[in-house]
Amino acid sequence: MMLLKQDNVNQESGECRVDQQLQVFITVAEKKNFSRAAEELLMTQPAVSQYIRTFEENIGMRLLERTNKYVRLNKAGEIVYHHAKEIVGLYSRMQNLVDDLVNKASGPLSIGASFTFGEYVLPHVIAKMQENTPDILPSVTIGNTAEIAGYVMSHQLDIGIVEGHFDKEKQMEVEEFAEDYMVVVASPKHPLVNKRDKVLIKDLEQQRWILRETGSGTREATEKVFERYDISPASIMSFGSTQPIKEAVEAGLGISLLSQWAIQKELRNGDLQILNVKGLPFTRQFSIVTASPFKTKSLQVFIDLLRHNKELTVWST
Repeated sequence: MMLLKQDNVNQESGECRVDQQLQVFITVAEKKNFSRAAEELLMTQPAVSQYIRTFEENIGMRLLERTNKYVRLNKAGEIVYHHAKEIVGLYSRMQNLVDDLVNKASGPLSIGASFTFGEYVLPHVIAKMQENTPDILPSVTIGNTAEIAGYVMSHQLDIGIVEGHFDKEKQMEVEEFAEDYMVVVASPKHPLVNKRDKVLIKDLEQQRWILRETGSGTREATEKVFERYDISPASIMSFGSTQPIKEAVEAGLGISLLSQWAIQKELRNGDLQILNVKGLPFTRQFSIVTASPFKTKSLQVFIDLLRHNKELTVWST
């Protein structure tokens, strides 16, 4: 985050740079408190108040509702906040691109990823990047595919790594770069594990399925498998993340369809077993999503690492 010193604002004239006004406004809106915003920005509260007064005068409308108990955005403030986030993101990217002309890959890099990649693969990729380019300062946001794609489009993230279906905008650059293999897993003690022949679809229908919540990429992949093989599970139990699903399957509560990226430790430790199901594994694509034709050196380093990281194919075999 950009840190602003108190002397960046002229208290007598009320003049200050527009980008500084935007950053102060964004911080007040997110902190919902002038004092906390001032602490975050390393400024005094009167200086923050001066920024907000000047900004509202420039806009020509009050943007924040203030009482002794709260500070919150009004309708006009919500509109300005949304666009301010996008403008500040573009401004930071512009500065980074100009700096790249004379400097090596360094500085902030905001990365977004959907849950499976973000939780199980991305940490390893970032660790490798830090070994070679320690001056790159990554920050990570993990969310569902639609959220990450939206953040990229509004320039709140430099890059997104997503799977599954999402609405592609014209300005969006999408590049498929890795395959993920989805397999049916069960507890080592599950009766289907010791089945000599391939597990049949009718065998799967009789089981309780432990699934991600509706709207997640993993749930979307599971529903595609159900549709492809005409599976109507006898029972479904849902969880909001992958870890409790793995725990539930290990405990014998049911079976699940999970990414091989997500179960590497459990397979090595013998806590989970892959069922030999005819027609599986199910394959889905992971894509790199960006929204600008101009890429900083840091972003290009990260993209090249994603494209050529052999571990991505090793994990998915």
